[in-house]
Amino acid sequence: MTWSPTERTQVEDIEKKTLSVFAQLSSESVGRKNQEPSHPYRTVYQRDRARIIHSQAFRRLEYKTQVFLNGTGDHLRTRLTHTIEVSSVSRTIATALGANQDLTEAIALAHDLGHPPFGHAGEKKLNEIMIDHGGFEHNQQSLRTVEILETLYPSFDGLNLTYEVLEGIMKHSGTFNRPESKNKPRETFQNPSIEAQIANLADEITYYAHDLDDGLDFNLINEKQLRKLDLWQRCASFVDQNYSNLKQKRRRSYIIRNLLDLQVADLIKASTDYILAHKFLSSDEVRRHYERIIQNSKNIAESSNELRSFLFENLYHHEDVALPNKRGEAIISKVFDTLIKNPSLLGDTTAKRVEENGLHRTVCDYVAGMTDRYIMEKHDNLANI
Repeated sequence: MTWSPTERTQVEDIEKKTLSVFAQLSSESVGRKNQEPSHPYRTVYQRDRARIIHSQAFRRLEYKTQVFLNGTGDHLRTRLTHTIEVSSVSRTIATALGANQDLTEAIALAHDLGHPPFGHAGEKKLNEIMIDHGGFEHNQQSLRTVEILETLYPSFDGLNLTYEVLEGIMKHSGTFNRPESKNKPRETFQNPSIEAQIANLADEITYYAHDLDDGLDFNLINEKQLRKLDLWQRCASFVDQNYSNLKQKRRRSYIIRNLLDLQVADLIKASTDYILAHKFLSSDEVRRHYERIIQNSKNIAESSNELRSFLFENLYHHEDVALPNKRGEAIISKVFDTLIKNPSLLGDTTAKRVEENGLHRTVCDYVAGMTDRYIMEKHDNLANI
């Protein structure tokens, strides 16, 4: 038998044979806003994944805050490390459920591209500033980033991603409008694809598990506080029964690993049970369904919400987190106000967008794209203006 490289059409055939009937097949994509020739070796979602990874916005995630201000620790999680972790968890779930791994991973990799500097504090401040100019929300900003703000290609602005990846980035609740294409009619859906739902919940599970880890690492919370939480009790009990002589740091790390694994395994089982009960026969049946099908069991969902509430009360509002966040908000306000009053400081490339988008939205796009490090430098440089 003569060997030959695997071509895109062969990968698409493998998808048809191996993925679940409710998965979104690459060959059945609605396509892109700007038509492009097919790639000989890569599917449309593999190309999307690569475009996201190679984008400037993706690289900037390395210097954007997750919860703690960037630069406060060598092992501190950033938006980039969080995104990679979400991508890994998403792919695990997608593989187990027979969903399209490449689409799921592309959505996971793009989900935080619109986050501004200083994490959720930065998002809150930008929304306050933009309240009379359309507001600011990071999912919508992620869409603006991949549809408009990236300028790496000669024939179009943005990354020209497929509809299905754009659909997945819009993870907030609401309807989803699919444009007409040669494969599908125009239709409005209640929910996104199963791949988008997987990436969404993988983000939540990963976010809280790893914030818990960072909070413990910085001594902002302690195990004594955690002992009342169901998820911590379950996982600590498992680790102590099976590994009784672990040193504290290794024990804690393994508890958090099990906390993550427990939620992922439960999600796979609960979602499998739901899928089997409803007998979905296509990806569009998933979209038309009255509720999302990717979910945890009731017990684990309640325990996850308990963990979430604990983190909001004890970590996200901790003064050692809140005070740097307040400083970050002040920096954003100062830089934004200075640029509004001195638009000549925007530079030629950014200034060209003012006529089309208005000054406030243009400045918002510019500030939202900054890293923590860059906006602090910019703030210092603008101090005397």
